[in-house]
Order: sequence, then structure tokens, then C-alpha cells
Amino acid sequence: MTIEELRDLMLEHGDELVLIVDAATQNILAVNGAVTRLLGYAGDALKGRPITDVECALTDIFYWDEVRHGTISEFHHAEAAYQRADGELLSVSKSIVRPTDHPELLIICATPNDVQHRIEQDLADMGARLRATLEATADGILLLDWNGAIVNMNRQFAQIWQIPDELLLADDDQAVFGFLVSRVQHPDAYRNRLDEIRPDSDDETLDILRLDDDRFLERKSRPAKLGKRIIGRVFTFADITEHKSRESRLKLAASVFSHAYEGIMITDADGTMVDVNAAFSQITGYSREDAIGQNTRLLKSGQQDAAFYRALWDELDTRGHWEGELWNRHKDGTFYAARLNITSVRDVIDTSLHYVGMISDITELKEHQQRLEHMAHYDALTGIPNRVLLADRLGMAIKQAQRRQRGLALVYLDVDGFKEVNDTYGHDAGDQLLIALAHRLRNNLRGGDTLARLGGDEFVAVLADLDSRTECEHVLHRLLHAATTPIEIGQTLVQVSASFGVTLYPQDGGDADTLLRHADQAMYQAKQAGKNRYHIFDPEKDQQTRTHNRSLDRIAQALQQNEFVLYYQPKVNMRTGVVLGAEALIRWQHPERGLLPPSEFLPLVENSELMVRIGNWGVDTALSQMAAWRQQGLDIAIGVNISAYHLQQPDFLANLKQKLADHPTVGPNRLELEVVETAALEGINRISSLIEGCQALGVHFSL
Repeated sequence: MTIEELRDLMLEHGDELVLIVDAATQNILAVNGAVTRLLGYAGDALKGRPITDVECALTDIFYWDEVRHGTISEFHHAEAAYQRADGELLSVSKSIVRPTDHPELLIICATPNDVQHRIEQDLADMGARLRATLEATADGILLLDWNGAIVNMNRQFAQIWQIPDELLLADDDQAVFGFLVSRVQHPDAYRNRLDEIRPDSDDETLDILRLDDDRFLERKSRPAKLGKRIIGRVFTFADITEHKSRESRLKLAASVFSHAYEGIMITDADGTMVDVNAAFSQITGYSREDAIGQNTRLLKSGQQDAAFYRALWDELDTRGHWEGELWNRHKDGTFYAARLNITSVRDVIDTSLHYVGMISDITELKEHQQRLEHMAHYDALTGIPNRVLLADRLGMAIKQAQRRQRGLALVYLDVDGFKEVNDTYGHDAGDQLLIALAHRLRNNLRGGDTLARLGGDEFVAVLADLDSRTECEHVLHRLLHAATTPIEIGQTLVQVSASFGVTLYPQDGGDADTLLRHADQAMYQAKQAGKNRYHIFDPEKDQQTRTHNRSLDRIAQALQQNEFVLYYQPKVNMRTGVVLGAEALIRWQHPERGLLPPSEFLPLVENSELMVRIGNWGVDTALSQMAAWRQQGLDIAIGVNISAYHLQQPDFLANLKQKLADHPTVGPNRLELEVVETAALEGINRISSLIEGCQALGVHFSL
């Protein structure tokens, strides 16, 4: 007898049940003789039937699910129960092997348990293992029998539904079912659906439940069978809240992608477009079919150079983001301004997988911005630069002159006779004149020069990059000629002229505002000199004027702070030695320079309002001194010097009368006004009248 024959005898006549099962269908392909003897099935009665017809499903419920999904291992051992032909159960210990040379088969070797208490113990162990398996799964599991009573549940089921411990300990199925109903957002719909899942139904179900705390549960159910007989139902519950949230976000993202106002393009790491939205097609003119598979170079306009795109990709590589403006080309060939925002999508090792670009058409915005910039920098009437742009151009011209060590001239132009044109022909004619004059003046400037309108009939020209003063004067003569050439307004020829004030840089080394102020001052001097001419600002003379003005300010301060004093020089009869009177002599008690004579300050205030104030101070101080001496018993006359400018003031006599009234103890005949003879002779008629008025008051004069 061969080894193969001995093996066949052992399989056929041994007490171990052997079943060969098709792994794909779970149908029984072959059994040994022990299956026929121990289970009572005749011949080939089990061939072609599902293994679950004879094996109790609840004893090893998850294994056959794993077989169905193809996730089993090569060896499995478990306790099981097989249904005999007479309906009784045979408790066995089974091992299932998947042969490596025949992976499509499963070989079951089952050994019966002979003693009843062994069967009970094994079933208890099997229940414990089933319980451990139930607890190990991440899903909540609820087992119901054929009547709908709870057979088992795992801890995860209680945690998912947040069932209180006291309710679990009460062992009250109806209370548990009632709690489940109370947790869902739509209790009636929940009950109706459970009624539809009948205990004897062979269907597998799938439902999504929404709880009152806004969580989502996925509920699945399938029948639990013993052979072909349904003995209960298995429910599994999974918390899919995060999944639903991701799903919602994906739907929202898809909606945003489809309906966004901005164009969206998604590219791979090489810049090839893999998807675009409808707004992208509307902005660029390229349909989705046109764009997908094409590189983003398809959109280039050529308005940006290679350095621009190198900087863009460098920033994307380093920061993962780029945002800016550029010009792209539409499918029809036209250019459009775009606002582009690109973000890099990277993997866990920081490698760029995709790029997401959001694009907005800002052409209208750019055009509007250009219009606003033109309005902000150009005169609305003449179209030439305004004061704002002039400041910018002048600042750049000064910097250019400094770099190149060249000169520039700032010309302040004021139209002579413009008011008469407005009054005679109306404001519309005046506007026409300004427009024509602006264009004519601009046409007579050089290419790099600027003409701006400050407002009204005032213009400023910046003559940049000058070689010499002679070159500047050539341009000025052309401008003067252009201003005086008659201009036709309607049917009328109008002729005006212009007065120009000019300052030269760097001779006048001020900033832009100073240059403009100096040119304005020179323009007024041109007008005072007779108009229709130019006057060039003299920085040295201006410095002298500023020094003179500072001196006047200091003298005014000295007068206010009582730094001036009167010294009295007696007048004596040399024959008799009698004091006849005194002459008041002004001095400046300077806090730093000491006592200063009149020659140090009076020439500076000659023919100015300050001379009048000093003269009034001298008369008032002398009268006060005479009043004080008189009170001490000394009664002498005092002579006070009066300037010609002071004497010629219309209110001189009235002021003198008031000062005498303020010192009633001093006799007017004790005051003597001393006037330089040449001053009296220059205005003899008025001076004669004034002397008569003073004599009427009792005041004496001396020449």
C-alpha cells in the first residue's frame, strides 16, 4: 500500500471533519467521510452549498466577512459549531488553511468536542473571543436576535451614541432604543426607517443618521444566519462626521471653483494646466479644452521680460507664494492687465506637486487708475502738468543737475492783460486763450523741458540741462515772442504778453519750494519794471534783503523790550553859563554789543514804519522825562529829532496832540521838534502847514 493510499484511508475513516471550500464563492467543494458520519448528511448533499449553511455564523461572524473581502491570512483557528442534518449543533475546534500552491481553496479541519461541559466551556471561550473581537473594532456594533432583542453590543457602540452607564446597567432594551431615538434630529423618520428593516429580511441596508449634536453616523445592517435561517441582525455604526465635513468642504471648494468670479487654474509642477474654471475661460478666452495640457506660457504677452518670470519662480520656490500684477495676452491677441495670486501645493517632504493660480482681470481698474493719475497730475483745462507733477519734475531736474553738474532755470510766467480779456470777451474766451497759449509756450520749449500750469494765468517752465545762461536766455526770448504773438479766438485776434521771473540753479542753491518762491519774486519785479519782459533773480541782493529784514526784526524786538534809551545833551549859553535846554539823543543798550550810537541802527529803519514807531517812542519818552524833572523843580525845554518820513505821516499832528494831552504837566512850549533842513525843503508846502499846526499847539520847530 502506498503512502497516498494510507493518507486517503486516514482522511476517509478518521474522526476529524475535513471540508474544502472555494474561497471566492464560499461554496463547499468536497468533504471527507467524517462529515457524513458526524453531521448525518448523505453522499454529496453538502457539495455546492455555502459553508455558512452548516457553520453557525454568529460563532465566527467576522472571518467569513474577511474571506468575502479577500483580507484573510493563510491560517485561522477558532471554535465553531456545525449544524447536523437533524438540526442539532456539533461543537468543534477548527483550523482553516489556505494552501500556498492553491490559494483559491480553503481547507477546514474540525475536531468535535466530545463532552457536554467541554462544549459549554468552548462556547463560553468562543463568546469571550467574540466579545474581544467586538471590542477591538473601531465601529460600534449592535447584535439583535430574530425578535429584535439586544443580544450584544460593544463599548464603541455605547461611546458613539453616548449612552449613559446607568442605562446600560439597567438591561432595558426599550429604554436603550428610546434613548437612541431621542438622540437623532428626526425621530419620526428614524422610527419609520427601522420599521422598514424587517427581522426576516435578507437585505443589507445603509443609512446616514444625523444626531442632535450635529454629528453624522453611518449605519449598516445585514442579517445573521444559521445555515439559510435568519437568526438575527447585525448593526454597525461609524462616526463619519469628519468625513462629512471633508465632503462638505470638497463640495464647497468645487462650488467655489466653478462659480468664483476670479479665474482659477491648477497646474502640475512643470506649469502645465490640469484644470481651469469658467471664469478663467471668460477672462483669457481659452476654453477648458483649449487650456488643459497647455503650459501657462500660453498666456504670456511679452510685456514682462525673462527677469520678471525668474523672480516670480524664485519667490514661489522660497516662499511658496507669489502675488502681483502683469500683462497677459487674450486668445484674440489683445492685452489685458491681470492680478495674479499663485500658491504652491507641497507634499510632506516640501516638494511642489501643483500650483494654484487665481487671476483677476483688472484692465478697467488700470485704465481708471490711469485716468485718475492723469487727473491728479495734469491740468484739466490745458492738459499740461499741474502743480503736483511740477513738483515731481522739478525735484528730478534738480537731482539730474547735481549728478551731471549742469544748470537749470525755473521760469515763473504770468500773463499780462488776461483780466482784460476775461472782462471784455468772457470767461470762455479766457479759457480758449489759456489753452492756446499753453500749447504755444510748450511748443517753444526744448524736448526735455516742462511747462506746468499753477492756476489762473500763472505758468511755470522748468528748463533742464542748461549749458549756460546764454542758452537759457535764448529760450526766454522764444517764450516772450510766443506770448506776444496774437491768438485767434473765434473771429477775434487777441494779443497779450507775459512777465517772466527766472531763477537759475545752482547759482540759486535752494530747494524746489525756494526756487519757486524766488522765481515768483522775480516775476513781480518784471511786472513792476513794465511787463512783457523777464527778470532774473539775484541771490546776492536777496541775501542782502534778508539780512536787512532780520535787522529790522531785531530793532523792532529791541523797541518792544525797552532796549532803547535817551541821553540828554544840555544846551548852554556860553556867555552866561545858563542851561537853556537839552537835546534828546537816542542810544541802543544792546545786550551783547553794548551801547550803540544812532548810526548803527537808524539808517536801517529810514523811510519805514519802524522809523515812525521809534520817533513816537522818542517824543513820548522825552515828555515823560520833562514831567519827572518838572516835579523835581527842573523846568527846561527838550529838543527831539524827527525824521522826514515820520513828519510826513498824515496822522502826525493828531498823535502829537494826544501825547501832549497824556502829559498835562508839561507845557507844549517846552517841546522842540528838530527837523533836517533838506527834509523840510523836499515837501515845503506840507511842512509849512504842519509847522503852523504845531505852533498852534505851542510846540516849537527848529531846522
